[in-house]
Amino acid sequence: MEFTGVFPILATPFDDQEKLDLESFDRLIRFMVKLGVEGVTILGVLGESNRLLDREREDLINTAVAAAHGKLKVIVGASHSGTLAALTLSQMAESLGADAVMIAPHGEATPNDQRVFDYFQRIAAGIHIPIIAQDHPASTGVHMPAPLLLRLVNEIPSIACIKEEAVPTAPKIGALLAGMKERRVPILTGLGALYGGFDLARGSSGFNTGFAFPEVLQAMVKQAYSGNMGKANEIYRRYLPLIVFEQQPGLAIRKEILRLRGLLTTSCVRHPGANIDTATAQQLRDLIATTFEDNDIAQPLTIS
Repeated sequence: MEFTGVFPILATPFDDQEKLDLESFDRLIRFMVKLGVEGVTILGVLGESNRLLDREREDLINTAVAAAHGKLKVIVGASHSGTLAALTLSQMAESLGADAVMIAPHGEATPNDQRVFDYFQRIAAGIHIPIIAQDHPASTGVHMPAPLLLRLVNEIPSIACIKEEAVPTAPKIGALLAGMKERRVPILTGLGALYGGFDLARGSSGFNTGFAFPEVLQAMVKQAYSGNMGKANEIYRRYLPLIVFEQQPGLAIRKEILRLRGLLTTSCVRHPGANIDTATAQQLRDLIATTFEDNDIAQPLTIS
């Protein structure tokens, strides 16, 4: 499995009673197939994985694998505060047909790089599919220095990609790539593509993030791969206001965009998450209208 290109992190849809909406989830996956992204990630931090029951996780994985129908890769978030629990979630994902798992460490009262290494190593020993190592201290409370990440890459063959979200991201991507002497793996950009242009310039292989317009990210990656960083940055600057607006804390704005695109029936965020307020929803509609003018955002967009 090649971890280059665009792998959107998908929201988890709920109805107005906060029950799982598998019909919307199926529609969301099929839209990603239509866009031609390389894969999708489900059950990530912004997929509200910490608000889901185990049986709901299973239903979501089954729905994603069926809807993808082998046309794109399905990555499943399987992080947990306990190593055994993370391993069990990873094994479940593998047994249900996932192509890879995304794993992030859990913060401990006394930080310890060796225990972080052991966490990844034990999970890798118990599964047969690749692992994306997620470096996102904002959500995990764990700071993984470059030497630790390089050790994971060098000593655990199942680590097939790094999702870099430790700001400032661009310098860390550069340091990691420079340090990959023994084995080289792709590095994908997260954080809603907030630093996407800078990350691509430093060697990011693409995006693994939930920005609700993956077409923009695909266009940036295409230009970067062609060696035209000037054009990639032009696209980045054009859509940056929307990227920044969507990246505000919480999931409500992203889910509302997906609803406006006709992919989710509601933009409901499971409690205690907050739903979008009327004023913010209007700001969002105005911004989308300004950004895309008369284009129908319910259809795949052509970004040039």
